[in-house]
Amino acid sequence: MKFFIRLFFKTLRTVLGPVMLLRETLTRPRGLVRSQAAQDRVDLACRSLALYQYKTCPFCIKVRQEMRRLSLNIGRVDAQHAGPDRTELLERGGQAKVPCLKITDAAGASRWLYDSEKIIAHLRGLG
Repeated sequence: MKFFIRLFFKTLRTVLGPVMLLRETLTRPRGLVRSQAAQDRVDLACRSLALYQYKTCPFCIKVRQEMRRLSLNIGRVDAQHAGPDRTELLERGGQAKVPCLKITDAAGASRWLYDSEKIIAHLRGLG
């Protein structure tokens, strides 16, 4: 039974994934326009951030759309498949849940912020 449930959800992701990505592309918001100096300050602040995400996760899409709307150049890390990025998310962040924003301070200490609404609130504070 467990096999069939997994197969069902894998098939669902395979079918709906491209549709979700197409919708994301078609509904891409315009970015916020800032002066060059202001954008440089925001870009500098974004260097200490990384978004751990899955490509077709609806909550990750929501965060990416807000990043585009705010014109934030934040690095994205695909943590969907097994590998060093997913391992880092699990070991350092504490859970393999996405979206997750890794915030690194000047001293090099990292804080892991989960939940799309909290991430979006944090991002709005940058701009």
